[in-house]
Amino acid sequence: MTGALADFHFLRPWGLLLILPALALWLLQRRRADATARWRAVMDADLLAALTVGGAGRRRLSPTDLLLAGWTLCALAIAGPTWRQAPSPFAQAARPAMFALKVTPSMQERDLAPTRLDRAREKMADLLKLREGAPTGLVAYAGTAHLVLPPTPDASVVNSMAGALAPDVMPRQGDALADAVALAAKTLDEGGQGGSIVVFADAASALPKNAGGPPVFIFATLPPARAASDPALRAAAGALDGRLIAPTIDPSDVEGLARALATAGPPPPSPGEEPRWEETGYWLTPLIALLALLWFRRGWTLS
Repeated sequence: MTGALADFHFLRPWGLLLILPALALWLLQRRRADATARWRAVMDADLLAALTVGGAGRRRLSPTDLLLAGWTLCALAIAGPTWRQAPSPFAQAARPAMFALKVTPSMQERDLAPTRLDRAREKMADLLKLREGAPTGLVAYAGTAHLVLPPTPDASVVNSMAGALAPDVMPRQGDALADAVALAAKTLDEGGQGGSIVVFADAASALPKNAGGPPVFIFATLPPARAASDPALRAAAGALDGRLIAPTIDPSDVEGLARALATAGPPPPSPGEEPRWEETGYWLTPLIALLALLWFRRGWTLS
């Protein structure tokens, strides 16, 4: 309740200015309706009261009072009172992600059937199914890092581009993991929606300590018995302040990764997608309608 009161404000505060003419007209009408006002300056108050007929029988609620109340409620509704936010209907519901795929001869080893590279593609496809509609981009790296695809909600395009990658298409062999992560982070930053990075690799070179950036997950494309304890991958995950994911024979690995991507660091909203203050002035319309019903009483007129 305290938080709601602290957030209470008006979307259009200038609408409150409409109360001023209503108040002025109400005061003017009261002065004109008081027929004894001009006699008070020249006549004793007790004598005036004795000569006045019906002066004490003024009804509690007059048409003038009703008009002021209705006008005030209308001004409050126009001003747009609000105390809570609602998400924009145009906001991107799913967080973006960038996949960084290592494309080297070592990824064609068959200790993880059919090959390490093919298993990485399969896990990527499973992850894309679980993240249906979420923007996903692709970076390929070996000795150099290259942007293959910026984030797109079309999973089939990502799968198609990943399927076309092979070690012989890379210009130079090596392990430019740091460049791939930097390129993926830059792409996410340019998109302005935040997101996470998922690296699919079987080994990693030494990395400097990460100075911040999007969350990083390293999916080890190694046999499960080796993946969780591989010192190079563990060191890379530590340097990137990331998390090492070991493959499993069931989909629990990608299911857990999908949940992590869905909650890892809320992205800053894109322009026009920020949460907006919810319009609540329409809640005053029933009260305004009830006041309007009183005008159907016989004898209620205002000139």
